[in-house]
Amino acid sequence: MTKLIPHPLLSLTLLLVWLLLTRFSLGQLVLGSAVALVAGGAMSTLEPEKTRLRRPLLLPGYALRILRDVLVSNYDVARLIVTNAPRRPGFVEVPLELQDRNALALLAIIFTAMPGTAWIEYDRARSVLTLHAFDLDGQQDWPGFIKQRYEKPLLEILG
Repeated sequence: MTKLIPHPLLSLTLLLVWLLLTRFSLGQLVLGSAVALVAGGAMSTLEPEKTRLRRPLLLPGYALRILRDVLVSNYDVARLIVTNAPRRPGFVEVPLELQDRNALALLAIIFTAMPGTAWIEYDRARSVLTLHAFDLDGQQDWPGFIKQRYEKPLLEILG
């Protein structure tokens, strides 16, 4: 079964999303199944790293922190735009301890979802993340803030 469907949960999820986005019919079921099987097979060639949650009970608190930060960031960016307040955009380099590709991907998703920040580049050789911030004035020590608020909890959760 694992050779035929190497990632059954991924394939099933893709099929369900396919069927939710299209009208359900036998043809769509067959086509969605084919897409799901091909995508599952393609995923097995990527051989993603397995990530274990070392302290999964910290995950809900981390998710709530991120949700709160996204909401506050939405408000701050909207206020800066509506009031046409002066702002100081710029780039920030943050040295990271994270090495796990999945943890780095999660961090990228967090900063992509956060209004006012954009993940620009991660230099694996130097372990340095480059971010763009919409307004640097709100936080003086960006690298320290990011390491303490986002990286440290991820290191605790993922080990």
